[in-house]
Amino acid sequence: MNKIEKYSNIEKELPKLPEVLLNTIQSDVLEIKSIDKSCKKYLNACSKIPELKDVCYVVFSKYIDKDNHKYEKFIFLGKEGEELFDVSGTEMELYGLLACTNLNYTEEYEALSSEHNE
Repeated sequence: MNKIEKYSNIEKELPKLPEVLLNTIQSDVLEIKSIDKSCKKYLNACSKIPELKDVCYVVFSKYIDKDNHKYEKFIFLGKEGEELFDVSGTEMELYGLLACTNLNYTEEYEALSSEHNE
């Protein structure tokens, strides 16, 4: 999958996304999701980590299972993809905080994904 770009509009939507994150997201090594700012878990997390109020996206590994998230770093991004800060998995969980993104899969990625699901 590393030769096929995952999102067709990521550079337009997130112009300040660091290149290393762009490349690892596009090669499907890391995942990016929006933060659901309307959920109770987000509001509670903001009281512990006030910087979360500026966060729009989070980047994380899709290959680390829930039992090992304590070893992971979650990278939080602003609305243009700028890196704001990171938090270890021991400090918080992402479950219940994530929403869909406004990023569109490329046709090539969707085709390859559907082949793997057959």
